[in-house]
Amino acid sequence: MQMTQSVRRFRKKRMSEINVVPYIDVMLVLLVIFMVTAPLLTQGVKVELPQTDSTPIEQNDQEPIIISVDSKGNYFLNLGDKTDSPIKPQLLMTRIKAVLKHRQDNTVYVKGDKNANYGKVVELMALLKQSGVENVGLVTRMPERSGKR
Repeated sequence: MQMTQSVRRFRKKRMSEINVVPYIDVMLVLLVIFMVTAPLLTQGVKVELPQTDSTPIEQNDQEPIIISVDSKGNYFLNLGDKTDSPIKPQLLMTRIKAVLKHRQDNTVYVKGDKNANYGKVVELMALLKQSGVENVGLVTRMPERSGKR
């Protein structure tokens, strides 16, 4: 009788290992979801930026306000649901004013196509000034370095 009690006591020992298989399955599903959605997150208008040596801007928690000017002189705002359709100057001013009410950083970045009319870029900067924007940054692209010096 004592033998059966000691065997029973030995069988009731709990297992202290964690089953990680369900966690691996969840991580793989999340990985697939992120891989599929990542290319969809890049939005905007195709703008051929001028090349120049400059220092990168500091990133903060909020998405920056970027207004693009394409080669035809159309304006595009990166905020909202129709980022790939042109926006009229008056509507652009209204949206910028609304967005700036809820932000501490009131910097707006301008992505002007290198083939865009200079007058359209200056007109945009004047509209931004009228909208209450204090800081305007111009977005450029780093020049491509060749192997020759």
